[in-house]
Amino acid sequence: MSKTILVFDFGASSARAMLCKYDGERISLEEIHRFENRPITENGHLRWDIDELWEQMKIGISFGVFNGGFDAISIDTWGVDFGLIGKDGELLEKPVHYRDERTEGMPEEVYEKFSAKELFMLSGIQPMNINTIFQLHYLAQHEKNSIFRAEKLLMMPDLFAYLLTGEARNEYTEATTSQLIDCKARGWNVKLIEALELPKRIFCPIIQPGEVYGTLKPELCEEFRIEPVPVYACCSHDTASAVMAVPTTDEHFAFLSCGTWTLFGTELRHAVVTEEALETGLTNEGGYGGTTTLLKNIMGLWLIQETRRYYKKQGEEYSFADLERMAEECEPFVSFIDPNDPLFASPEDMPLKIQEFCRRTSQPVPKTAGEIMRCIYQSLACEFALTLKKISRLTGFDYKCVHMIGGGTKDKLLCRLTAQATGLTAVAGPVEATALGNGICTLVASGEIESLSRAREIIISSGLTVSYEPDGHEKWLPALERYAKLVNN
Repeated sequence: MSKTILVFDFGASSARAMLCKYDGERISLEEIHRFENRPITENGHLRWDIDELWEQMKIGISFGVFNGGFDAISIDTWGVDFGLIGKDGELLEKPVHYRDERTEGMPEEVYEKFSAKELFMLSGIQPMNINTIFQLHYLAQHEKNSIFRAEKLLMMPDLFAYLLTGEARNEYTEATTSQLIDCKARGWNVKLIEALELPKRIFCPIIQPGEVYGTLKPELCEEFRIEPVPVYACCSHDTASAVMAVPTTDEHFAFLSCGTWTLFGTELRHAVVTEEALETGLTNEGGYGGTTTLLKNIMGLWLIQETRRYYKKQGEEYSFADLERMAEECEPFVSFIDPNDPLFASPEDMPLKIQEFCRRTSQPVPKTAGEIMRCIYQSLACEFALTLKKISRLTGFDYKCVHMIGGGTKDKLLCRLTAQATGLTAVAGPVEATALGNGICTLVASGEIESLSRAREIIISSGLTVSYEPDGHEKWLPALERYAKLVNN
């Protein structure tokens, strides 16, 4: 008997509702609703428009009902952001966007109590000013009224599940992005929470991927004219969901999840909390079944998205395919950027920032759109190769290939350059890895698929991948040396 999961996959720029169907042999995905996720400015902060997202989510549910119904709902989102629920059970204010400027200077204030190294050793999470811990510190020190009126803190997927069920829980993989989870005990770090003067009551019970938040609220069942269905906690952090869909039978594998952020990493049984891991910029996020995803956050397709947006503002309408083609036509290895430089973290005028970086580092300054795109592409490929080398050294594992998953795998040039730079075959796909992993988690939890390994075998047999060979890797060796010197200076 077939089962259908209504999957909500929220990205940082768009979201969609999809029906994940399993007929006993094959898994399929059908997109039934896609909508934009545009931040708004309200009360002096950049925020997520939760009211609009909730309305679109309800539209997604109605489309799911119209398209034959579903047996369960599960949700994944980006990490670190949250909403605060008051005593009356209502959201106190719209959740603040991780790119809001309120966390400027907050890490330095927290470091007066705990150094960056201490925080990393406790949580396994690389300190970044966007992390929940620094957002909460801002509230505790500068907007006390907000945090001390709160009764519950709900990370974004938990918040959507709360709107559906009325149950307040914190799913583990998402909670790890807060930097407030003890990476050894795998629960809230109460000593850290107390030391930062955060109210303990706001932190909800932790549930694991595969557990159930609750069932759809009666008023929603009445609104959509459906019977109560369970709302499952999948790996609700989108990276953890995507890793579930990596098509491999290998115990040790390297993956590259391509999206607005690019996450390069591997799946392990335990967190790697060493000084070398900290200095390398690696982080340990929670994964399925008690695993840890050791990875590096890399400023990925954001660079390309913002470059395209800049040219559109200038009246030059380029498709992503146009930009890819123009990059391919330009001379390689002329200039490089460090994709992780803070200069590129904020929106607006990305080509000008790339030119500024090249000028500051005494490199030839790219002028045309093609030259700028070539600079982005080859810099990303070099960063991937450098990160792979560091992860391999830290874990002691040699990887057979690089699994590229997510929407960025539609970019053939990025896939080809990744293979050439790393010297390994790049296996690209599935494109919809996050939504697929989301659905798989719930299908395994509900007993429809016997295990994650079986689910990955099903993905392999579905023909959702394309391989790119590392032709011409030797030509990249001088470029990789140049890039390593650039980012290590």
